[in-house]
Parts: sequence; C-alpha cells; structure tokens
Amino acid sequence: MVRRSILALGVVWLTLAAAATADQNSPQFRGTRAGAAADDRALPDTWSATQNVVWKTDIPGVGWSSPIVFGDHVFVTAAINTGPPEPFKAGPLRAADVITPAAPYRWVVYDVEFQTGKIRWQREVGNALPADGKHMKNTYASETPVTDGERVYAYFANVGVFAFDMDGKPVWSKPMPQVKYRSGWGSSGSPVLYKDRLYLVNDNDTASFIVAYDTRTGREVWRATRDEGTNWTTPFVWENERRTEIVTSGSKKVRSYDLDGKVLWELSGMSTIDIPTPFAAHGLLYINSGYVADALRPVYAIRPGAAGDISLKPNETSNQFIAWSQPTLGSYNPSSLVYGDYYYTLHDRGFFTANEATTGKEIYPRQRLSATASGFSASPWAYNGKIFALSEDGDTFVIQAGPEFKLLGTNSLEERALATPAVANSSLIIRTASKLYRIATRQ
Repeated sequence: MVRRSILALGVVWLTLAAAATADQNSPQFRGTRAGAAADDRALPDTWSATQNVVWKTDIPGVGWSSPIVFGDHVFVTAAINTGPPEPFKAGPLRAADVITPAAPYRWVVYDVEFQTGKIRWQREVGNALPADGKHMKNTYASETPVTDGERVYAYFANVGVFAFDMDGKPVWSKPMPQVKYRSGWGSSGSPVLYKDRLYLVNDNDTASFIVAYDTRTGREVWRATRDEGTNWTTPFVWENERRTEIVTSGSKKVRSYDLDGKVLWELSGMSTIDIPTPFAAHGLLYINSGYVADALRPVYAIRPGAAGDISLKPNETSNQFIAWSQPTLGSYNPSSLVYGDYYYTLHDRGFFTANEATTGKEIYPRQRLSATASGFSASPWAYNGKIFALSEDGDTFVIQAGPEFKLLGTNSLEERALATPAVANSSLIIRTASKLYRIATRQ
C-alpha cells in the first residue's frame, strides 16, 4: 500500500511538473517567448475544422489582431462594418488595393471562455466612420490586445486605448489622434506591458510618437515624438543582462529607449516598409525588416549594452554591438522565429529558411512550402520539435525543426487566416476570418 501511494504521488508530481513547463498564458502578441512555446504533449500536430477541435466560436466583425489568453479568458478584438461587405485582397500587397470606408464601424472587445468557447462579455468602444482608409488585406482591428491578468488593454489606432478589468468593467480609456497612414493602408502595431506601464508606438504620416501610460489609472507617464513615417511594428521590451529597454523598429531607424523615454541607441539601414516585431533569444536581440521590393532586406543580431549610433559602415556585417547581419534575409509580414539553435524565416510568398541563431550562418537556403498558397502574413510558432506556418488560406504547414528541412504535413481550417495564433494551457487558439478555434490533442 505504501509503495502504491509513493508511485501515485510520483505520477502526480510528474504530471504537475509537465504542466508547469507548459505555457499557461499567452498575454500578448506571440506570447512571452516570441512564438517558441514550451513542449507539451497535449499540443496538437494535426487538426482540421473538425479534428482535435475542443470548440469553435463565431466572432462577429473582422479583425486580424491575435487572440491572447490568460487563465479562462481569451480576448479578441474586432471591427464590425455597418455597411455592405468590403472586398479582401489576398497575396502580395499592391499600393492601389485600398478601401475608403462608406459606413460607420463598431469597435468591439470580446472575452471568450477558454473552457467552453462561449462569449463571456463584449464591450463596444467606438462607433464612427473610420478617419482613414485601409488596405483590402488589413482590418480596422489589427492591433493585438495585451493583459496583465488584472486588466485587458485594447488599442485601436485612430480610436483609442481602452482598459477593462477581467469582468469587463471599464477602468480607463484614452482617445487617439486622427492621423493618416501610408497610402491609406491603415495600422497594426500592438501595445506592450512592462510592470505598471503600457507602451505603444503610433508611427504614421501625420505625427509619430511613442507613449507610456500608467496601467492602473491611464495617466500619461511620458511621450516622445519619433522621426518616422508609417510603420506597422510592435515594440519589444528587452530585459537583458545590462538593463531593460524598449526596442522599436522603424523604416528610418531602429531605436531603443530606456524606461523613461530616453534614446539609448539607434541603428539605420532598414527596408522602406517595416512590419516584423523585434525579439530576443540566446542573449541577442533580433531585428528583421524585409520589404519585398527593396534590395536591402536586413536582419541584425544585436548584443546588449549598445549606446549611440551602432549602424554598420559600408562593407561591414558586424561591429562591437552587431553580432551578425544578413542584408537579404528579412521577411515582409511575418516576424521571424528562434527555436533551439536556429533562426527561422518565413517569407510572404511561401519560402522558408534556417540560419544559425548565434552566428547567422546559413543552415539551409530557401525551401518552398507551397506553390499554390495565397501568401503568409501570420508569424510562425513552434513546439514539440516542430515549426508551424499558417497561410492566408487557413492551411498550417508543419515543418521539422533542426538542420534538415522536411515538410511533415498540412492542416487546413478551410477559411482565410492572417492572425498569428496563441499557444496556452495545452491548447492552440487560432483565429480565422469568422471564427475562433481552440485546438488540442483529444484523448
């Protein structure tokens, strides 16, 4: 009896230990580790619109913001068009593919129960004719919300930033200025949290800025103007061995700020349109900028402790603070991924590459995932030795991680998808054009 009890306790301990290693929450865009989730046997390798689906829920409105997860809460945002449906343009972006809104939109925040998929509450935060157009591929709700487990913060450019408690009670809100975005394409950069401050960057063609708010009250702590036109990147809070800094990518310069808004260092040499989000791994900061029409589509790996202008001189590929760089490795829409020892790049047009994360050395060159996919906008993610790449058609390509490229399979949800999924609580949360899925391995 004693031996049996000891064995039972051992099983419980192993179960709890395994659960502790899994990602319990995904509180922001790409989670807490830039898409590299903890291994978890409950996470699925295969799925469809019916297979390994715990639940799927219709989400009114349109939005390419990512879902976020905290405990039993799954938060998503959407913009509901009160007029006739608007066209969507898949594949490579064209400047002329712009929509001028003809009717008011309603901006809504949804809280979905993680266990059941039922909408717990929804809050409308705006109802108006949008101040600017948008690209057919964009939405008026492309900024991912963020949560600290006490409040959820939803940001819609040209509308405002809104804080709710976990029961949906409004806590504070701040209106956003009416600005213009490049070519009428709209916005998408998401806010981030660090301790008791909410940071957001609004790069536009009117007056760009970065701002910090007190998370409890909404008080503006500081604001700094930015010499930038429109960008679509999310800032990154980099906690490194030297300090904590807020890294912002931009088409003119990458800039890093201290927690009070002072510029610590800057880096020029980016492509003319900047979308991917910076992130850190292996003690390095990774910057990615890859507008497809530019000759310069760089990736930079940066060491901590930089100061001043750290830009590369002609013919340089590294310096005191830039560990390595590649001039044509950058991706356009998807952010890149470090998983294990390798830096993986997913390109919009369906190519995939691997480089050594600490040196930039090429592991394998471009490999085609699909010759028929419309394109890739969502950022890749990884777990259990596999990398996942979601196409705009709703097909997820499963790739073997490691030094050898191998396509393992394809999972289809048969509906358009551009939002980056969330991994949390042994589940994958995927947003399509009309639905939210919770996917997990069914026992």
